[in-house]
Amino acid sequence: MVLTTVTVPRPYTYSTGLALPSVAANLFTKEDATIMDWGMQNRLARIIKPEDGRAVMLAVDHGYFLGPTSGLEEPRKTIEPLLPYADSIMLTRGVLRTSVDARWDRPVVLRVSGGTSILKELSNEDITVSIEDAIRVNASALALSIFVGGEFEKETLVNLAKLVDEGERCGIPVLAVTAVGKEMARDARYLGLSCRIAAELGAHVVKTYYCEDFESVVQSCPIPVIIAGGKKTPEMEALELTFNAVKHGAVGVDMGRNIFQSDCPVGMIRAVRAIVHEKASVEEARKIYEDAKGLKARRAAAS
Repeated sequence: MVLTTVTVPRPYTYSTGLALPSVAANLFTKEDATIMDWGMQNRLARIIKPEDGRAVMLAVDHGYFLGPTSGLEEPRKTIEPLLPYADSIMLTRGVLRTSVDARWDRPVVLRVSGGTSILKELSNEDITVSIEDAIRVNASALALSIFVGGEFEKETLVNLAKLVDEGERCGIPVLAVTAVGKEMARDARYLGLSCRIAAELGAHVVKTYYCEDFESVVQSCPIPVIIAGGKKTPEMEALELTFNAVKHGAVGVDMGRNIFQSDCPVGMIRAVRAIVHEKASVEEARKIYEDAKGLKARRAAAS
């Protein structure tokens, strides 16, 4: 089979002047590139918005290894008010089927790895969802964790490679999540290694952590990078994380606990969205959050 090249519009650039990574470049650049399958492009464009090359993903997949974590005891009650402000939602098929109205049009990033819990070694994951079921729930992307440097590094990387094969066959992009164990440092050297390996194995997007010298992680990774929100931190810290991540090259955030464990989850996701899509400053985003929090308090007092 002969691959052809096409000419497509020039990409957006970040405030740092970095060009969009190559997966987005297939969608938006004038450079010669091997065009992706239409379905792959369409699904990626639902997650990473073509208008600005940015993404706000709501992560609510924590229960697959944490169980009923704080803020997600009743998934439907948590998800429904937040979904209008998310570009996409990352979750398991069980929560999708039981807790998300099928009439919602937000793209689904389906968690397809698991098989472990916090009671044992987390890195011993396997693929837990068939590609047929992913298609059945209309998934826009497949999410899987890799544990570079972990006890089961090889197994998770082979899982990623197999999932990419399935995704390419069916036109569904794969999001690799660079999970970090207790013994692994969240520095540019380690995260750069993990992200690059994910890209080399064919992942279409990678989710990782923000770190010092984050620009080097982005520059050495030829696919879009989305930042993980991580554990709950004070709201201002989470907003600063979001601002710095997109400033230094991330296409957006995949945030969970820093949103749904916030005192005002709707205000928090609105503030995060303002930074990612509207180029709001941290102070402007803080005001959005504080205003929403104040309104919530007044409504509670009046009820």
